[in-house]
Amino acid sequence: MAEASISVDQDQFSCAFCLDLLKDPVTINCGHSFCMECINEYWDQDEQTGVYSCPQCRETFTPRPVLRRNNMLAEVVEKLKMAELTGLTGYAGPGDVECDFCTGTKRKASESCLVCQTSFCETHLKPHYEVPALKKHKLIKAFTQLQDKICPQHDKLIEIYCRTDQSCICYLCTMDEHKGHDTVSAAAERTQKQTQLKEVQIKSQQRIQEKEEKVQELRQAVNTLKHSAQVAVEDSERISTELIQFIENKCSELRELIRNQEKAELSRAEELLEKLDQEITDLKRRDTELEQLSHTEDHIQFLQVTSTDSCTDMSFLSVFNCPGIVDALCINFNVNKQLSFDGLKKSLSSLKEQLEEFCTKEFNKVSLQDATIQEPLPSEPKTREDFLKYSCEMTLDPITAHRFLRLSEGNRVVKFDGSVHTYPDSPERFDSWEQVLCKESVCGRCYWEAEWSSTGYWLTISLSCEAIQRKGGGVECGFGCNDQSWCLVCFPDLSFWHNNIKTKIHGPSFSRIGVYVDHGAGTLSFYGVSDTMTLLHRVKTKFTQPLRAGFGLTWGTVKLCDLNDESVVFHK
Repeated sequence: MAEASISVDQDQFSCAFCLDLLKDPVTINCGHSFCMECINEYWDQDEQTGVYSCPQCRETFTPRPVLRRNNMLAEVVEKLKMAELTGLTGYAGPGDVECDFCTGTKRKASESCLVCQTSFCETHLKPHYEVPALKKHKLIKAFTQLQDKICPQHDKLIEIYCRTDQSCICYLCTMDEHKGHDTVSAAAERTQKQTQLKEVQIKSQQRIQEKEEKVQELRQAVNTLKHSAQVAVEDSERISTELIQFIENKCSELRELIRNQEKAELSRAEELLEKLDQEITDLKRRDTELEQLSHTEDHIQFLQVTSTDSCTDMSFLSVFNCPGIVDALCINFNVNKQLSFDGLKKSLSSLKEQLEEFCTKEFNKVSLQDATIQEPLPSEPKTREDFLKYSCEMTLDPITAHRFLRLSEGNRVVKFDGSVHTYPDSPERFDSWEQVLCKESVCGRCYWEAEWSSTGYWLTISLSCEAIQRKGGGVECGFGCNDQSWCLVCFPDLSFWHNNIKTKIHGPSFSRIGVYVDHGAGTLSFYGVSDTMTLLHRVKTKFTQPLRAGFGLTWGTVKLCDLNDESVVFHK
C-alpha cells in the first residue's frame, strides 16, 4: 500500500516535458508546475509572437511571466527522491536481494527461482504465475547465495539427502557416485531431523529448567544463609552487649561494696585512733604525775599515794591494769585483718579463669557447628544419571607413575605385573610407593568410575592434594597415610584411610567403584557400582588445595571407565 501511494505521488510531481521528477520546480500563473529549464526552453520558442501559453491548459500570458523556484514543492520532490533511494518505493537497499531482471536502479527481489537460478521483484515475477511452463518452477524466499542450492558437478537443483554420506545432492548424483546409497528427499530428511532437533531441544529445555531450579535453590539458600548470618551477628552482638553490661554492673556493685567496706573500716579505725590518742594523753599525764611522785621527799606521802587502799585513780597498780592498752592492741589486730583484700583478689582471679575456660569451650562448640551452614546448599546426586551430569574423563599421568607400574590404552589402564619399566627421572614420580596420579585436577563437582582386579597385597582408589610428597617411603607419600590424601582400600579388605587412620567398611566388595567429589562443599564419596549405586563411605572435610585422583596397587590392574559405555544397565 505504501508503494502504491508513493507511485501516485511520483506521477503528480513529474514534469510534463521530461516526464521525470521536477528539477528546480516553478509554478506558473495557471497553477501548473514544470522544471524551470523545460518551461524556459518551451517559452523561448514563443519569443517572436510575445504570447506565452501553458503547455497543459493552453492559457496564455502577456508579457512573459517571471519564473521563481517553488521552494516548498522542491522540498517535497527532494523527500520523494530520498524515499526512492532508501527503498521505500520498492528499490533494493543495503542488505536486500536485488532483482536480476531490473535495469538501472534495481528493485528489491521478493522471491528466487531455483530452476532459473534468478531472483525476481514483484513485477518480473508475474510470468512465473502466468506462464504454464514457469508455474512448475520452484520458488523460494529471495536468497542471495543461490549457487549453494545448485549441485556444482551437475548444475542441478540440490533436493536429495544422502544418509550414507550425510550430504545434500542432486538427482543425477544418485546415479553416479551416490548410486546404491540410502537417499531420501531433502524434505523427508528435514522432517526426521526436525523431530530429532525437537527432542534435543526438549532435553535442552529440561536441562535449562533443572539448572534454573538449582540456581533458584542456591539463591534461596544464599539468601537464607545471609539472613541467618545477619540474625546470628545481631544476636551475638546483643548477647555480648548484655553480657558485658552484666559484668560491668557486677564490677560496679563489687567496687561499691569494697568502697563501703573501706569506708566502714576507716570510720571504725578513726574512732579507735581517737580513743587511743586520748588514752595516750591520759597515760602521758599519769606518767608525769608518777615522775613527780618518784621525786617527792616525803616518805609518808609517797607511801600513801602508792598504797592499794588509797585513791584508785592514782594507785600504783592502776597504771599497769589500764584496760585501754589491752583493748588497743586487740583493735589494732582486728583493723589490719579487716583491711586486707587478698582473698577477694584471689576469688576474682579464679572467677576470671573459670569464665575464660567456659567461654573458650562454648565458642569451640559454636565453631564445630559451622558445617551445618552448608546444609541448604544443593544436595549430592542420588541416581547414576544424576552423577553422570558431573562426569570427568580422567587419564593417568606417566610422569608420576612408579617404575613397577605400566600404563596402557591411552593412559587409562595401570597394571602391576612385576616388571621394571624404564621411565625417565622426574621430580613428580613416586619412587618408593607403587602409585600413580591422574593428569586432570579435580575441581567443582566431579565424578569418575574405575574397575579393578587384584591378587596382590593391596589396591587403593584415592584422592590426594597435588602437593603430596613423591620421594621416599615415608607416610607423607602414601595414599591415606597423611592429611593430604584420602583413599578407599579395595583389596584385601574394604576400608577407608586418611591421616594413617583406618575406618573399616562393612559390606560387599565391588569391582567397579564410583568416586564423587564436591570441592566447594568439601565432600568426598565412594560408591559401589553394579546395577545400583551403593554408598560405601562419605567424608565431610574442607579442601584447601588442588586435588588429583590416584591409584596404588601391587599385582593387579585398574582401568578408568568410559562413562559413555552403556554396556551396564543402571537403575535409580
